[in-house]
Amino acid sequence: MLPLAGYADRLSVRPGETIAFKVSNATSAPVTTRLVRVISADPNPEGLGLREEPVDSSVRVVREPEYYGFQRGSYAIIDGGIAFAGLSSFTLIATVQPTLLNRKCVIFRLLDGEDREVAGLGMDENGRFVATFGANGAALPVPEVALDRQWYRLWLTYDARTRQAVIGQQPLKVGRPDGAARTAGAEVTLSQPVGAKKVSISAPGNEHGGLTFNGRIERPMIFDRVLTADQIAAAADGQQVPGLVAGWDFSREISSTRIIDIGPHGLHGQLVNMPTRAVTGSKWTGREMAWRHAPEEYAAIHFHEDDIDDCRWPTAYEWTVPKDLRSGTYALRLQAGEAEENIPFFVVPPKGQKTADICVLVSTFTYVVYGNHARPEWLTDPAWRMAWIEQAKAWGAYPHNPGQHPEYGLSTYNYHTDGSGICFASWHRPMLNVRIGYITYPYPEIRGSGLRHYPADSHLIAWLEAKGYSYDIITDWELHHEGYELLKPYRVVMTGSHPEYHTREMLDALEAYRDNGGRFCYLGGNGFYWKIALSKEKPGLIEIRRAEGGIRAWAAEVGEYYNQLDGEYGGLWRRNGRPPQELCGVGFTAQGNFVGSYYRVLPEARDPRVSWILEGITDEKIGDFGLSGHGAAGFELDRTDKRLGTPRHAIVIARSENHPPEAPWVLVPEEQLTHLTTIPGEPPQQLIHADMTFFETPGGGAVFSTGSITFCGCLPVNGFENNVSRLLQNVVDRFLDAEVRFEVPMS
Repeated sequence: MLPLAGYADRLSVRPGETIAFKVSNATSAPVTTRLVRVISADPNPEGLGLREEPVDSSVRVVREPEYYGFQRGSYAIIDGGIAFAGLSSFTLIATVQPTLLNRKCVIFRLLDGEDREVAGLGMDENGRFVATFGANGAALPVPEVALDRQWYRLWLTYDARTRQAVIGQQPLKVGRPDGAARTAGAEVTLSQPVGAKKVSISAPGNEHGGLTFNGRIERPMIFDRVLTADQIAAAADGQQVPGLVAGWDFSREISSTRIIDIGPHGLHGQLVNMPTRAVTGSKWTGREMAWRHAPEEYAAIHFHEDDIDDCRWPTAYEWTVPKDLRSGTYALRLQAGEAEENIPFFVVPPKGQKTADICVLVSTFTYVVYGNHARPEWLTDPAWRMAWIEQAKAWGAYPHNPGQHPEYGLSTYNYHTDGSGICFASWHRPMLNVRIGYITYPYPEIRGSGLRHYPADSHLIAWLEAKGYSYDIITDWELHHEGYELLKPYRVVMTGSHPEYHTREMLDALEAYRDNGGRFCYLGGNGFYWKIALSKEKPGLIEIRRAEGGIRAWAAEVGEYYNQLDGEYGGLWRRNGRPPQELCGVGFTAQGNFVGSYYRVLPEARDPRVSWILEGITDEKIGDFGLSGHGAAGFELDRTDKRLGTPRHAIVIARSENHPPEAPWVLVPEEQLTHLTTIPGEPPQQLIHADMTFFETPGGGAVFSTGSITFCGCLPVNGFENNVSRLLQNVVDRFLDAEVRFEVPMS
């Protein structure tokens, strides 16, 4: 566990509003706090180093922090009240698909008033389904070992008169028996009535996830009598069978965290730690791919032992933002003995106001989706892991890596322990890679500072500060909820290095801004790529379905491309009819390792429409240096494509070349047809480049795009005096000039 850890209840806050900080202190030392405005989050002593300014304000202590644990593992809990009061003989039924065997876990159980088990169904450490009786009672296993990812009908009957318990299982295929049933019986004595008060589906896990079922469950039911084999089959198929006490139909309210009881008592339940819904169930036929069209085929919930949507720590500190505080990047720094922690957040302008002509869009949704990314190198390469530890120590960087601390939940770029992809992310937990001084890549001799996301974006913030520009910070949260009206007052809107994850509302707002005279600077790569959904029940929770296409950390299962939270098709925005080229002229084309190259100025840059961008620059190579990959064009690259929406009048000012071969570079899958052919019809190697692009928009606006993640890493080099810095200054100054009106050229 971390000796000192924390998170905020929100990532952005306005003057006059209050932000709450949740802090766990596992040390014996008291915690001290201080607020800072963050200028540079780059710990590289050969670059900017960490730069902060103290904030003349203090937080209010709500309660002194102490150590708080975390309950991982998703489950449902239902209070049965008096509905179970007279339960004597009973039948439990559930349809299940285990996805991780050889773990002792609970699937479906009855609990007494003290949350102690009365009876239930689970699995043992040998991969067998078992019936269990009492917290310390004997387990009755089915003699046959279960198969992972096989659907089973599972049941337990108990006859109070004969004290006979029987557990049974039967494999299923598309909802029908696909093999012989297996049963086991034993005499068991239970108190009468059995004293059940609650029901747990899956189970709350401890910090090691030891009790939580990994797999899918659908249609759990309780009957107040012993059912025959035919009645069990009929009930599992959805037919009415006498004696139903409660039955939960997971095909209802799939977008919510409620589970609906179709029995006589309406014992609806609540899901905890956000298991995955909108997944194919035992009756999925493949005839429908959208769960909204055939919810009965998506009547399952996938539970995981490592699900976590909220650490649920109490508030330790609160801070009401002073009304005169400038917009910017801030953090709460904490110290307890030698343990340190920092919790970044953003102060945005008062609603309906702007305090500058420049707006910097901070990609907080992308930060959260990547939150706690345990990189594969950390998990598999001891040398890489040691290099990271040594680099962090040498630079005084943030010392904790998500690979060391999966207890806080990993990112959507990782897998659950059962091998399924993680599709939910939340900011209600410590996000170790969203920290001042966090290093993503070690080996500075190859990759400079090795930063991504939050600390990498501070290169742009530091540049704005160094050049004396006034700016407001706006985050994805405000953009999603307030739309175009939020951006409308600003003369210039800028992104950071990697604005990858967006909602429909965000893209609509940016397009409206662009088409109504806005000046838009896209300063990153692999932007506007994935479509996400937000939870209305749980602000701060984000869903990503990695549907067909795209460079993906994992692939969504067939039939599971539609979001749980909003029911819309997920995956790439390109697959949803909105390629990035339509917004900013360029879109993701290739990826390599975290190394960079340079742009070469093209003859088209002499066109008077764009020649001002290179004013004062005589170099033919732009950005053959930098703190990110040692080059302005690297890691993930975007290019123009008129077929995908790049405006006909767009001009490519400069194009990257000579990308280091050791990367290696690969074309994005959505452009590849075979090992030889691509959708554009050009050889793959000819599509691996970044296009620095400009075009005019209606209403006197314009767009400038760099198409590279590593571009902003060049800005601080040589005290911000370099050709990348000069180029961006030319663009920003021109975009700020109210006397300049860009005109879309006649075709």
